[in-house]
Amino acid sequence: MKRSSSVRLTKPVVDKAEVRDSRYDLWDLDLAGFGLRIEKSGTKTFIIRYRIEGGGRSAPRRFLALGRFGALTVEQARRKARGLLGAVAHGEDPAGDVQEKRREKTIRDLLDFYEEHGCIVQRGIHKGKPMKPLTKQYTMSRLRHHVEPLLGGRRASEITSGDVERFVADVTTGKTAKDIKIGPRKRLIVRGGEGAARKVVRDLSAVFSFGRRHGFIAQNPVEGASVRKTDNRRMRFLTLEEVARLGDAFNKVETRGANPKGVAIARLWALTGCRRNEIAALKVEEVNLEDNLFEFEDSKTGRSIRPIGPTARAMLENLLKDRKKGYLFPAERGEEGHYQGTRNIWSEVIKLADLPGVTPHTLRHTLGSTATSSGEALALTGALLGHANLKSTAIYAHVQRDTSLEAAKRVEKLLAMALEGNVIGETNSAQEIKPKELDADLIRELSKRLSKENADTARLLGIIADSISSTL
Repeated sequence: MKRSSSVRLTKPVVDKAEVRDSRYDLWDLDLAGFGLRIEKSGTKTFIIRYRIEGGGRSAPRRFLALGRFGALTVEQARRKARGLLGAVAHGEDPAGDVQEKRREKTIRDLLDFYEEHGCIVQRGIHKGKPMKPLTKQYTMSRLRHHVEPLLGGRRASEITSGDVERFVADVTTGKTAKDIKIGPRKRLIVRGGEGAARKVVRDLSAVFSFGRRHGFIAQNPVEGASVRKTDNRRMRFLTLEEVARLGDAFNKVETRGANPKGVAIARLWALTGCRRNEIAALKVEEVNLEDNLFEFEDSKTGRSIRPIGPTARAMLENLLKDRKKGYLFPAERGEEGHYQGTRNIWSEVIKLADLPGVTPHTLRHTLGSTATSSGEALALTGALLGHANLKSTAIYAHVQRDTSLEAAKRVEKLLAMALEGNVIGETNSAQEIKPKELDADLIRELSKRLSKENADTARLLGIIADSISSTL
């Protein structure tokens, strides 16, 4: 039985085309290369066939489906075929273009490639370096939970700036939010909102830029999208009166039987301005009480050295009596890793202190703003916070307007006294604190430690030298 034959394709002919035991083709007598394919299932599809590379029997033959009969009439299919075959005559390869399109990466494919070969820092002094493991984990989590459900099946080359704007709107309204149980005592909670949308659109922009550099797409559609990619420059910080309320809340949860590890971690957040996991995952080997320093092995900015104030030192000295190695705050019930139970304690603390929306990172902002408000230079504030450059420190340079804080005061002493409920007033602050003497001690120690580092600290050392000479 012939697998193909020729006839003038009309609606009656197509309607009467019989179903056979195997697929066969009917070719149109009027337009060479235009035909109808009848599957053994009864499906009838309009097709074209042609040869590429100038034609000839040795040239590869292509077939391209135009659409099913019913969705297209015979005349509509013939017009479509005539246009495509005309393009072939001019050297084009429409079937090859379709195949190439099918091979293009989807957003899901691009995310997979980015996770394996991308995830590098896009800007700043660490540009080009691999992301920290935790940063990579958070970044890919945002992309998988927000981008993949909404855009994952789309071809990366087809995403427009309008698609990005709709994506941001959907994340903002909570379209990707979910709360599902994934195991014993484990839940997967994905929250939408403006903050989540701003973060993930920055991540998505990095993915598109990566794809453009590797030739998968021609442009980054996020660049032309009218979406907000930056957070508010003004950050939340606590006044000393609010710090006093926080300290009172610490005392209350402690008397109610809260885990001492969680309370100690939270107090150290407030006293040191360290990042959340820098304290929660603090190792015994990273605490240098002899020199009053934290010596973090691998912080957000790499290896980092921070000074420890007297109140924090006293806490750490007491904690180190029971720990000689490993995590200072080990996990409960023999589990590996560090203590993970601060979330519930923190929720109770901010509720008691009437400080809605305050996070552990707010305490980092608080130390920065307290330092700059009490007269510390940005360079020294940056050293306290472990910043790699002054631009980062400037973000924290809020001004606390209480006139009692205008005089220069030692930052940790201010915070420690506030946590104890004792906010220093203008009348007695000068008698209780000798800032210049303490500044000289701190500056000498910072200078000594920084001189051992390989980092470019020339500018900071110059500021330190000037400060030392002014205090002698």
